[in-house]
Amino acid sequence: MLEYVEADAAVEPEPPVRPGPRPGVPAYHATVFVPAHPRHTPTTDPTGAPALIPLITYELFEHPTDGTVALAFTALDGLVAALGEAQPWAATSLGPLAEVVGELGVTVHVDPWIAPGRHNWQPADLAAFAREARR
Repeated sequence: MLEYVEADAAVEPEPPVRPGPRPGVPAYHATVFVPAHPRHTPTTDPTGAPALIPLITYELFEHPTDGTVALAFTALDGLVAALGEAQPWAATSLGPLAEVVGELGVTVHVDPWIAPGRHNWQPADLAAFAREARR
């Protein structure tokens, strides 16, 4: 009879453990710097008046073998060295970034090597973007 009592004892299942990062991959909550810029989506407020909703848009890039990718840098200096001083950026956590872009079939490249060349954003582009955002 004792085996029936022991079998009925409530056994607490162990909570699932999130696997740790692979070697060389930053942790889920690691802060990364991502090419991004603000956008404003037109809508109407509850009274029907025009309004703008501010958003942050991550910039995606074409990779020669991996298709569309998001770039993330573990240091701001790395982003600036790769993409230039005029590149707008946002700081975020690596895990949520990977989840958001993963839903689009996009992978994240962390601290990628970027071939030297003309940067996407030039100082004049950034100034024009700032003027447009103030309107």
